[in-house]
Amino acid sequence: MITTDICIVGAGPVGLFSVFEAGLLKMRCHLIDALPQVGGQLSEIYPQKPIYDIPGYPTIKAQELVDNLMAQIAPFKPTFTLGERVEKVERQPDGSLIVRTSDETEVHCQVMVIAGGLGCFEPRKPEIPDLERFEGKGVAYMVKNPEKFRDKNVVIAGGGDSALDWTAYLADVAKNVTLIHRSDSFRGAPDSAEKVFKLAQHGRINLLLQSNVVGLNGNGHLKEVVVAAKDKSTTQLSSDFFIPLFGLSPKLGPIA
Repeated sequence: MITTDICIVGAGPVGLFSVFEAGLLKMRCHLIDALPQVGGQLSEIYPQKPIYDIPGYPTIKAQELVDNLMAQIAPFKPTFTLGERVEKVERQPDGSLIVRTSDETEVHCQVMVIAGGLGCFEPRKPEIPDLERFEGKGVAYMVKNPEKFRDKNVVIAGGGDSALDWTAYLADVAKNVTLIHRSDSFRGAPDSAEKVFKLAQHGRINLLLQSNVVGLNGNGHLKEVVVAAKDKSTTQLSSDFFIPLFGLSPKLGPIA
């Protein structure tokens, strides 16, 4: 059994910074996270994506922020249980707690801090024939390593911040980037939308509005994305990768 002062459920940026605050009070911390690495969604979903809403940083890549937090808390020597989900919490007669995980790890602590955010995230998958058949073979629901898309033909679908930000970012990486959106306006931040419109105006990306992806073609690996316009006409786009970015569904699990 692991014994500590504070058990922190969630090793995202809030959980990590909690270690620093507790460390100033000379309190030991043990963190538990269902993901196999620290950083939460920053590391799992968009590690190389620039983020713009961190105090003191006009812009910083998500993984760089996680690395900085890990360096900041290193002097306090926190311990971690990763790849395991909290399943049960039991109050002891003396008021302390025993936290049990999905792999039967037990943590005895005086205080439990829940920093799970919205929980684990699963991508919202659009209803496109053969979508799951091409998962890992050209279909990706997130961009973990932008270099994977270098000099490739990439099709992105979506109208939110992730779709806009990755379109702008991959314009400097991929051979060709096409953004497809069912509407003629975007839900994402106006500044991000403006960047994408300017990239399209300068021929840096292809922008297909009032359109939907309706099919995928390939033999073992994705080769084409089929796009239907508002007038029902269809176009086949040569594509090495298709990235549908329609948001994420959070699942908090048993600690909810």
